[in-house]
Amino acid sequence: MNQSEIPEIQRKENCNLIKQSVGDFARLRIQPNIREWDEAQHCPRNLFKELGDLGVMGLLVPEDYGGAGLGYREYVTAIIELSKVDPSIGLSMAAHNSLCTNHIVMFGTEAQKRKYLPRLASGEWLGAWGLTEANTGSDAGNMQTVATRKGDHWIINGSKNFITNGKSGDVTVLITRTGEPGDKHGATAFIIEQGTIGFTAGRKEDKLGMRASETVELLFQDCIISDDQRLGEVGDGFVQSLKVLDGGRISIAALGVGTALGAYEAALDYSKQRQQFGKPICEFQGIAFKLADMYTDVQASTLLTFYAAELKDKGEKVSLASSVAKYHSSETAVRVANEAVQVFGGYGFTKDYPVEKFYRDSKLCTIGEGTSEIQKMVISKEILRD
Repeated sequence: MNQSEIPEIQRKENCNLIKQSVGDFARLRIQPNIREWDEAQHCPRNLFKELGDLGVMGLLVPEDYGGAGLGYREYVTAIIELSKVDPSIGLSMAAHNSLCTNHIVMFGTEAQKRKYLPRLASGEWLGAWGLTEANTGSDAGNMQTVATRKGDHWIINGSKNFITNGKSGDVTVLITRTGEPGDKHGATAFIIEQGTIGFTAGRKEDKLGMRASETVELLFQDCIISDDQRLGEVGDGFVQSLKVLDGGRISIAALGVGTALGAYEAALDYSKQRQQFGKPICEFQGIAFKLADMYTDVQASTLLTFYAAELKDKGEKVSLASSVAKYHSSETAVRVANEAVQVFGGYGFTKDYPVEKFYRDSKLCTIGEGTSEIQKMVISKEILRD
């Protein structure tokens, strides 16, 4: 059933239920471990199986394949609730859902869907998605990872970097070049399972923030896979990727909203408790106005994100709306986290309080799945079209 055909009251109930259950889960299972996971750069792999049991790892997967069969509004709600507690977990969950899993939902054969989606939706398997390379970030058309066809098989050579869930992921959707550099129809997508000969995880990035979300290099050396693992037609990889990224940008918009909301709520609570000159600091105009600006920015980003999610659920064109939401929400996350540190003063610069981590985590939102500069390029092209 199309999400737009579901009664609005039912959708609101779904979102409220997800907000409550995911929020409770995050406070119970994630919050006590935030600092330990962050400092150790530990990816809590077993946590995603628990999220699968909760139904979160297959929110966008149709029920016929073991998923929840819900839409982007419900999905955005879940990401926000995870990210307001720990953005790292929201990021890993988003990469699994909207990139890897959703790519298979959108372009997989029936056999591929039956094989992979139930395991991904349950959280038994964790998914990754590989497009970025060391020398081709935004310039993905010149990727150097090449797949060469040999009869019924393909041989893949090259590398990818900055891949979320790259080491712990059980299955990766990989975009490779199968044509000439720069050719819009010169790339093809494949599904590759962990343990495939010639496919290994390289070094793990030591990052500023989002440290509990695993980011690694993927290496391919004469990696041989069957043509059955190809996603869609040869040459359609870029076209598929752009459609997948439309949804992925809604994910990062939600990640930004959750990060900003977590920082704002921490600053709000602290401002009511912290006393200076005989009264709570929230009663000083300098702090009160900061909180007003933070709240306004978070509300605007939330509305933009849910608007993009609604368009996605209706099957309407979403490129402009997703880029606007992603751009505004990611910049809001940085701005609000920065102000939250300021509200905390010296304590905001220590790891004993949560805003230090929100400050570090927020910057990734302006970079991942298309930088803010790329979003402005997309937005300007869309609004300047005749």
